[in-house]
Amino acid sequence: MNNISLAPLTQNDREQFILDNQEAFNYGALEEFGRRDDHFEEDGEIISRATIEQSIDGGEAYRILCDGEKVGGVVIKAEGERGDLDLLFVSPKAHSKGIGYAAWCAVEKLHPEVKVWETVTPYFEKRNIHFYVNRCGFHIVEFYNEHHPDPNDPDTGREMDEQFPDGMFRFEKRMK
Repeated sequence: MNNISLAPLTQNDREQFILDNQEAFNYGALEEFGRRDDHFEEDGEIISRATIEQSIDGGEAYRILCDGEKVGGVVIKAEGERGDLDLLFVSPKAHSKGIGYAAWCAVEKLHPEVKVWETVTPYFEKRNIHFYVNRCGFHIVEFYNEHHPDPNDPDTGREMDEQFPDGMFRFEKRMK
């Protein structure tokens, strides 16, 4: 197994982090829908620069390193016993090597006080759903859609319906 570690995101690496994140998120959508995809948050991007910047600015951002090389990133928020996995991505070139799982294990070690982790992913991200449920031990606890919008999303009823009209899964992981 490769040596996986997390390094705090530096200001010098912020731009590349954003670009790498967009590449990874676009890969999943293009894999599922091809070029006909209409789920882009901004022109050509599943996740917009503004969304990523808001996530970075509102949480703890880390680079995922594999043997010292940047292969992904993660943004989390932890407040007491609750944690939110805002973003987790691995470069498509590094998929299926256990990097995401090792990074998630490192996140859990960073915040042993967290008793419940939460995250969301679009309905079409089968790879993410498999990862969260079958690898990391999350459980699907809610399905946001036009008939059951996310009560915590200020854009509910507008952007979500346009970008992911078929919904988003919400996951929880309760720590032992």
